[in-house]
Amino acid sequence: MIQLQTVVDVADNTGAKQAMVIRVLGGSTSRVGKPRRKTAGVGDLVICAVKKALPNSDFMKPGNKKARVVRGVVVRTCYPTRRPDGSYVRFDHNAVVLVDDKNEPRGTRIFGAVARELREQGFMKIVSLADEVI
Repeated sequence: MIQLQTVVDVADNTGAKQAMVIRVLGGSTSRVGKPRRKTAGVGDLVICAVKKALPNSDFMKPGNKKARVVRGVVVRTCYPTRRPDGSYVRFDHNAVVLVDDKNEPRGTRIFGAVARELREQGFMKIVSLADEVI
């Protein structure tokens, strides 16, 4: 479950290393009797602010004092994701892949494993670029 203010790793080669979630575009708010807070799972779109990046990337241009706001799709979560066969999958770290307005990945490589649920969400380019699909 990714929610607001969650710091996530960036799992592609765009130059960004860490980002903070500032808005959840997909996700659910199913809490009865409590304040509702949107949470994102694997395959949901989020809006992030890049917090750490490589020094020579376009995220860290000279004179750019504010964090750059980007869109991303969640590819790994620490919170277990239940599959239809009853099994669960979870990862060590939360991670996103940065995407453009057409939901195509901005980078040309994806680091680490990604969840199989991305295939059902329609992110086939991310699945094909990934090293391993779990």
